[in-house]
Amino acid sequence: MRPRTPRSAWLAALAVAAATVVTASSATAAPTATVPAAAPVALAAAPDVPLANVKAHLSQFQSIATANGGNRAHGRPGYLASVNYVKGQLDAAGFTTVVQSFSYGGATGYNLIADWPGGDPNQVVMTGAHLDSVSAGPGINDNGSGSAAILETALAVARSGFTPTRHLRFGWWGAEELGLRGSQYYVNNLPSTERTKIKQYLNFDMVGSPNAGYFVYDGDNSDGVGSGPGPAGSAQIEQTIQAYFTSIGVPTRGTDFDGRSDYGPFISVGIPAGGTFTGAEGTKSSTHASLWGGTAGQAFDPCYHRSCDTTANINDTALDRNADAIAYTVWALAGTGTPPGTTVFSDTFETATGWAANPAGTDTATLGRWERGDPAATSSGVATQLGTTVSGSYDLVTGPLAGSSAGAYDLDGGVSTIQSPAITLPSTGTLNLSFSWYLAHLNNASSADYLRVRVVGSGTVTALNATGAATDRAAAWQSATADVSALRGQTVRIVIDAADASGASLVEAAVDDVKITQS
Repeated sequence: MRPRTPRSAWLAALAVAAATVVTASSATAAPTATVPAAAPVALAAAPDVPLANVKAHLSQFQSIATANGGNRAHGRPGYLASVNYVKGQLDAAGFTTVVQSFSYGGATGYNLIADWPGGDPNQVVMTGAHLDSVSAGPGINDNGSGSAAILETALAVARSGFTPTRHLRFGWWGAEELGLRGSQYYVNNLPSTERTKIKQYLNFDMVGSPNAGYFVYDGDNSDGVGSGPGPAGSAQIEQTIQAYFTSIGVPTRGTDFDGRSDYGPFISVGIPAGGTFTGAEGTKSSTHASLWGGTAGQAFDPCYHRSCDTTANINDTALDRNADAIAYTVWALAGTGTPPGTTVFSDTFETATGWAANPAGTDTATLGRWERGDPAATSSGVATQLGTTVSGSYDLVTGPLAGSSAGAYDLDGGVSTIQSPAITLPSTGTLNLSFSWYLAHLNNASSADYLRVRVVGSGTVTALNATGAATDRAAAWQSATADVSALRGQTVRIVIDAADASGASLVEAAVDDVKITQS
């Protein structure tokens, strides 16, 4: 990670570089049994990335530095040796790799780009980390840790046979420590049509700091500190990463898009970004120490940009958790391994197809009930209802109007339900339900508030059960997938419930692009 630079300065520098680069309700029939679904996000599917493997890569980086003057810096032999090591691992695993060269400061630098075969080439999820160190030391935390963690995630893709619906790309950047030179070169030299194909960029720079914090880039600017929000879609990345840490009981805090790492060139051209960070030379506060342990009053990484940034300068717990968070996020954002297959049912809600609100006549909500609508954007500190849908102009939404305030047409008074027309499922094959969704609320919500998606036949598969909490949660589209093969051969309905059940809390929800496929 390069030294801190004011946002105005790094944005100006990026502009100069760009200019000068050379080359729960019921269905109508009550279910008789409940069948567990596959996780709607990738927690169950993503692998546990072996810490020992990540540390083995760090040991290789250390050996390379030791054999090459004690560092892996731009223009030094240790950097190119690091590129060759990572490339060899990826080539052997079946990735298509390209080494991209550039010049800076009178020396040749290198980026390594690795693509996993398959996935939609127009929907790219890219994961990156800078591979260079400063000249003062081997750079094992900064940023061998991020480089090794994304390398092992890429190798886990190959080992697992993961076949994501989106295309996976990984990048290791050169000369980050000299001003994001490698990542800037890569972005500047992408044709505009290729830039638009990158839907999310994930950045991991320093993920094993010895006095670690657990920071997630503040994609929606909910902290209101420093820079504004990232490009649209950054909030989804933030929430996906947060979901992993919540699942393991580790609290996170936001960190600003301050321009210190390789997300900078991506967000400057409108590509959504996110990632994690365990801290650099900043001092851990007593509040942080109470959250995560460690030593208050000391730097998150006392060896930042020093010769002591060796393999001894790593917090194994932080490295392990972050490596698993990377895999979780890649699996979640890239989609499930199920091929698209034959479409059994699909609805983008651009036309009315017979969804029925309050199908059993038991809803209790008094306002903001489910309907198919063209939603208006609302906010109250954070986005509470999105005015944009996943595709087209319409979605299923709780009260599409904006009104005079964010709470004018939010869900109020209890449960609202909407139900699909009858769907006859085939009797063979693997059946998967996929959809996009969000649940938004303010800090007056609680776990009694929820968004739930079920497929109901003679049994029920619960595809999503997202609950509220006493915190602000911004609206941001997420994707979910569930295996509904247990209902093969049945006539089913998709049932969507949302509830404002904890008093006068502000709750909004939406669902879009629902599909059932057979493979």
